[in-house]
Amino acid sequence: MKLLSRRSAPLVALALLALAFLALVSLSTIALRGARVDLTEQGLYTLSDGTVRILENIQDPVTLKLYYSEHATADLQQFRSYATRVRELLEEIAARSDGKVVLEVIDPEPFSEAEDQAAAYGLRAIPLGSTGDNLYFGLVASNSTDGESLMPFIQPDKEAFLEYDVAKLVSSLGSANRPVVALVSGLPMGPRMDPSGRSEPGWVIDRQLRELFELRRLQGMPSDIADDVDLLLLVHPKDVPEHTLVAIDQFVLRGGRLLVFLDPDAEADQSGVNPLDPLSVAVPQASHLGPLFQAWGIQFDPTRVVLDERHALQVQPDPNGPPVRHMAVLGLGPEALNQDDVVSAELKNLHFSTVGALGLARESSLEMEPLAQSSRRAAMADVVAVREAVADPDSLRDGFKPGAEPLVLAARFTGELKTAFPDRAGEDGHLAASTGPVNLIVVADTDVLTDRLWVQVNDFLGEAVYNAFANNGDFVFNAVDNLVGNADLIAVRTRAPSARPFTRVERIRRGAEERYRDTEQRLQQQIDELEQQLGALQQPGAEGQAQAISPAQQAQILRFQEERLRMRKELREVQHRLNADIDALGDRLKLVNILGMPALVVLVALLVAWRRWSRRRAAES
Repeated sequence: MKLLSRRSAPLVALALLALAFLALVSLSTIALRGARVDLTEQGLYTLSDGTVRILENIQDPVTLKLYYSEHATADLQQFRSYATRVRELLEEIAARSDGKVVLEVIDPEPFSEAEDQAAAYGLRAIPLGSTGDNLYFGLVASNSTDGESLMPFIQPDKEAFLEYDVAKLVSSLGSANRPVVALVSGLPMGPRMDPSGRSEPGWVIDRQLRELFELRRLQGMPSDIADDVDLLLLVHPKDVPEHTLVAIDQFVLRGGRLLVFLDPDAEADQSGVNPLDPLSVAVPQASHLGPLFQAWGIQFDPTRVVLDERHALQVQPDPNGPPVRHMAVLGLGPEALNQDDVVSAELKNLHFSTVGALGLARESSLEMEPLAQSSRRAAMADVVAVREAVADPDSLRDGFKPGAEPLVLAARFTGELKTAFPDRAGEDGHLAASTGPVNLIVVADTDVLTDRLWVQVNDFLGEAVYNAFANNGDFVFNAVDNLVGNADLIAVRTRAPSARPFTRVERIRRGAEERYRDTEQRLQQQIDELEQQLGALQQPGAEGQAQAISPAQQAQILRFQEERLRMRKELREVQHRLNADIDALGDRLKLVNILGMPALVVLVALLVAWRRWSRRRAAES
């Protein structure tokens, strides 16, 4: 009996342990229901504060219907992973809403009633190859008062905007009307016909503004801004007549919000190009609001461009040549963006091209809050000189002398204002001063809006998808949202992106360029001089006949050729050293990955074995 007990004891203990484990799992499931820990560096699975506030302020319950053709994506594993990410986000939103948001996931199988519902809502059906299946992946939001909003197709390449898009969908149900944004643009931002007769959808920023707001395009130069306009958006205003300046002045004074994009050289402005001459080149096209800014105390010189050695981006002016740093094409990081303003907070990079500088006159009644600034290694240059350096950006370094203070590229201006046209004070309805503090944002660049500086547009199953490599779109939408008064959505969109740049590699590259640039330029200049001397010695004589070369000249030519070979070898070594530090960093990372982890495992195993051996010896003794 005792023998039987000894044999069964381990089995009984194992059974008790299994029961205890099941009880613990059941208890934790009940006690920790809904609890989760997000260990990702950017908090990718944690709702932002803006989304939480929107959920808290829901007055009318919202139903979210996710139509997802799961059966049609059996062979699209990457898409299925994204669909899981979307579903998890919606489940988290529903869980955090205290019952105010209800989620329904529906699979619209072919020829089913669910498929008819999806089509009736206006969701897009994407045909999948030769199978004949349609892929639905859209979201419909509705409330109890027949309000309805939808996302026709949830684009995989817009994951960075996913939480914002859903929050916008939920938030829009609480308002009967979308904010009105009136646009006066001197650039071709919207839909248009190209010279071949094909329709162009317009810039990505314009497309997304149309989705989020009621975008009202004002034709020509208006003489009045309607009272129902929430925001006046001016892009590249050129040759603005006085009646339009008066309308802008009065709109701002009566409390209207203003967002302005000016530029000393708008590269997207092709109005100066002769369409009948394919070789014609556009001249610098500047924009400004001179009379208004002068009266308001806002300083902007439309003839000067900011050069920044620290934030210069690489460009490739020659398709067959190496990339070079262009001091007029800037990429600003978080250190150059105001992290205390909701418009620029938490943005990672912002790209400008031929941007101007803003300032504030001492006698101005406004206060200026910079949103984006250059580094201290910056200076102003003439816009014509910058245009002439397109083929050779390195020429901008000639005579470059950085100032002591950063230059303001974009800023918010707030405070009380007086009219810029006091002589019209006797006219009916003309305000002499603002009815309260004004709020306007000025950006000294229009190229920041163009697709080429921040986004790639690709085709996915017949739909346009956006792959953003900079935060220009975030910056613009933040500014618009903030000025129309929707601050909660700002907090949703300004979350850190999941992409992590190689900042250390970038620092190493910049440092190497600074160390070796002078040597490289000196060697290249010497090689050019030697080749000119060789060319002079080897020139043909009169009437194209070969010129007799003396032994001394032959020896000199040979010496020049040897010197040229030596300098070219030295130049290659200098160019090789530019990437030596980066290569060394890569070698160290490879060494750590290949040998470091196995060595750590072996070390831990040896340590455990040594401790066991020590305990065994201690027990034996």
